[in-house]
Amino acid sequence: MSFIESMQNRYTTKKYDPSRKIEVAKIQVLKEVLQLSPSSINSQPWKFTFVSVDETKQTLSKVSWLNTEKVLESDTVVVFSRINSVDLFEKQIEKELPEGAVNYYKEFIKPKPEAEIKAWFDRQVYLALGVFLSACAEMGIDATPMEGIEPENYDKILHQTDYATLMAVAIGYRDAEDFNQPSKNPKSRRALEQVVESIAGA
Repeated sequence: MSFIESMQNRYTTKKYDPSRKIEVAKIQVLKEVLQLSPSSINSQPWKFTFVSVDETKQTLSKVSWLNTEKVLESDTVVVFSRINSVDLFEKQIEKELPEGAVNYYKEFIKPKPEAEIKAWFDRQVYLALGVFLSACAEMGIDATPMEGIEPENYDKILHQTDYATLMAVAIGYRDAEDFNQPSKNPKSRRALEQVVESIAGA
């Protein structure tokens, strides 16, 4: 299957088949995909937590609003978090990034208010989310990106203080009767010419 066919086939899964498990090797590939995700100046202000233990999923499901069943029925829930301490982030990049990247941060990002700096962190995590969802589609793994969760409660359940939950993604294999799959509910997208503009030379 080509990449475009994979994207045509992917959708936001509403119902999973809990009897079907994702192969361990595929989970490992997804972890490596996230590690390789791009970010501005290679900043990597993130952490990704893979949760497949039923007890933890049960607890997370209770603070996932309308996504409760997806959390419970999916194979794994991947929690996307951004670093929550500007000081910790600055120590990280001083240690790991080249001088040019650090100087870019100091000149263009550091002078901003803390809320804007953290919003910049958030945008990097969303880049990783896009890569992750595309990788899932390519690998034939179904996924449900979920902003409809309680981030602070996720943090408490996962015992994380240096990072803050932004969103989670349930992954697994669709139930054959899921009403939202393209064969039952065709994709609805704006026309190509409405969202893509080409400025081409002669």
